[in-house]
Amino acid sequence: MGLSNGEHAVDSEKGNTPENEVVAGNKINGKLEQISNGYVHYLHSDSQISNGENRVDEDIQDSDNGVFQAPEDLLKREEEELSEIEMEKSEVEDIVVNDSETKRLLEIENFAPEIRENHDITVEKDIRGHEGIEQPLVQLPKPEAPPGVSISTTPLPYNEDDSNKLIRSQSLTENFNVDMPAIGKFIRERSNSISAAIAKRLSSLKDSGDFDDSKMNSVDSEVTEFNISGLKVIVKLNKEDEKLKGRISFFSRSNCRDCTAVRTFFRERGLKFVEINVDVYPQREKELIDRKGNSQVPQIFFNEKLFGGLVALNSLRDSGVFEHRLREMLEKKCPDSAPAPPVYGFDDPDEESADEMVAIVRVLRQKLPIQDRLMKMKIVKNCFAGAELVEVLIHHLDCGRRKAVDIGKQIARKHFIHHVFGQNDFEDGNHFYRFLEHEPFIPKCYNFRGFTNDSEPKPASMVGQSLTKIMAAILESYASDNRCHVDYTSISKSEEFRRYVNLTQDLQRLKLLELSSDEKLAFFLNLHNAMVIHAVIRIGRPEGVNDSRSFFSDFQYIVGGYPYSLNTIKNGILRSNRRAPYSLVKPFGTGDRRLEIALPKVNPLIHFGLCNGTRSSPIVRFFTPQGIEPELRYAARDFFQRSRMEVDLGKRTVHLTRIIKWFSADFGQEKEILKWIINYLDATKAGLLMHLLGDGGPINIVYQDYDWSVNS
Repeated sequence: MGLSNGEHAVDSEKGNTPENEVVAGNKINGKLEQISNGYVHYLHSDSQISNGENRVDEDIQDSDNGVFQAPEDLLKREEEELSEIEMEKSEVEDIVVNDSETKRLLEIENFAPEIRENHDITVEKDIRGHEGIEQPLVQLPKPEAPPGVSISTTPLPYNEDDSNKLIRSQSLTENFNVDMPAIGKFIRERSNSISAAIAKRLSSLKDSGDFDDSKMNSVDSEVTEFNISGLKVIVKLNKEDEKLKGRISFFSRSNCRDCTAVRTFFRERGLKFVEINVDVYPQREKELIDRKGNSQVPQIFFNEKLFGGLVALNSLRDSGVFEHRLREMLEKKCPDSAPAPPVYGFDDPDEESADEMVAIVRVLRQKLPIQDRLMKMKIVKNCFAGAELVEVLIHHLDCGRRKAVDIGKQIARKHFIHHVFGQNDFEDGNHFYRFLEHEPFIPKCYNFRGFTNDSEPKPASMVGQSLTKIMAAILESYASDNRCHVDYTSISKSEEFRRYVNLTQDLQRLKLLELSSDEKLAFFLNLHNAMVIHAVIRIGRPEGVNDSRSFFSDFQYIVGGYPYSLNTIKNGILRSNRRAPYSLVKPFGTGDRRLEIALPKVNPLIHFGLCNGTRSSPIVRFFTPQGIEPELRYAARDFFQRSRMEVDLGKRTVHLTRIIKWFSADFGQEKEILKWIINYLDATKAGLLMHLLGDGGPINIVYQDYDWSVNS
């Protein structure tokens, strides 16, 4: 078995096959010799096989004389096995190959397809309890060395009888160059040959009926282990699931408890289903009404037949006949009359109407002299003067100057144009303006897709509700049940996310001032969390505080004609224009039109409703304007239960999330923070904290480390 430093030694005694009978195509390291009663015996020749790879056992090399020590009992066993082979020669298939390259027994093409599909074969190294090695059988041809390696056939001195003589391979000299790629190819070929031989023998035994399953060492119902001399072969039988020919479909809505129960029922049983969310696909609601008579969800269909809702599903499950009914209804192929699955890349017909000013705006885009100007010692790009716009309107509409100025103000209020410094809506004269698509912040806005949305702006509350429903549907399909882990890769490939991105274009010219306080709070909380998911997919979640600054500032949406980043939404709108942690400036400067949208006061509960895509942040969730306050309180209680908030009574220490430290200006002094937190703790922790606060002693607050890794 000697293989040292790439050199082979061959025994030419005891009637072994001469070297000239060994051909290049039969470089086989071992012999698959006996297969009986489901057991396979494999005898090594060059190296032991482990996990399909050839490894050289270097521990058996004698550093003094370079000679293998062959135990007598090993050689005796070799002769006994040889005699057994001669007796069973007619019963066991001989794997010895002849000198023809085209007759290699271990061709990979002979690998039985059924074995490939139904068996996973792994090979593990056999641990032996002695230092000796096994000799190859005398009838087998000797393996040929890989290209670039020479074989030493000069016998070394040995005191034993010549019949027991072993030849140790010699180490290569320092100047000898070995073709390593050829050796690697040689090893891979041997590994494939061994695996093919084992699989072929298993297949032949299975076909002949000689394969006795009762004699296998069964590990479990799917894995079978074979004992092989020098090898350990594990065959894993794959159970083919019964594939239903039909299709399960059900209509659903976002944030529906019954729909969630149906979804969970099918997932727990490993059943594939098609979910048609009518909030994501509004046009499918009419189909549901035509099939059911109303739009109530969930509604389950087995092929084209209406099965019912959650009540029908529970009744069949409790009676124990669900599986039988399922096979009965799905034993045939799904007909075309069944509800069709949603198709990726096709939007519902557009029912939006164009803005009445679009025709005028298109004329202005073509006729206005748009160019770079010098204003207040600054070069302002892609702008035009107010007087130039008035002149174009007078000639195009054949109207007076006052009428043209009024039209210009309407165009500005609808966010088609803006003053270059945001100082006014529109005025006649030497004031400079630019179109929305020419604003310098446009390249950072991910809801701008090469052109502005010229449709008539929808109500802001309606757009916010539509975005929330789609995002809720995305989380129900591609996030864990507790929302702690989000599958961003699957989301990025989904039809729901594609529709969400298209819908964000409706944000460009919204009228945000028409929102009430609760509507505004829910709108921007939901928008922030949706933008985080979009940002992680498009630019990736950075690690650490420093990298996160660009993440929160660079990813933007155009909302109501102005850019909004994650930072401006959180600190500018929701925190009433307060400085972000470690920042010296406020998000909005004096005169910024977005200050009109900012909430008048800060609700500290917002910090437990905002997710930033990290493991230490609150889980991603969406809110409704009608129940925003109780939903935020629930989010705070849920966060403190998940955040490992601890009260150590002995050390008089309270462990809190670092979020409270960063935004301490929103929570107050430390003792005020502790009193505030009591309302959101469970009874045990609240009692311990009240005890610490009640005795008047000092309390230490320790802030936990923040995990910035992505919540995927």
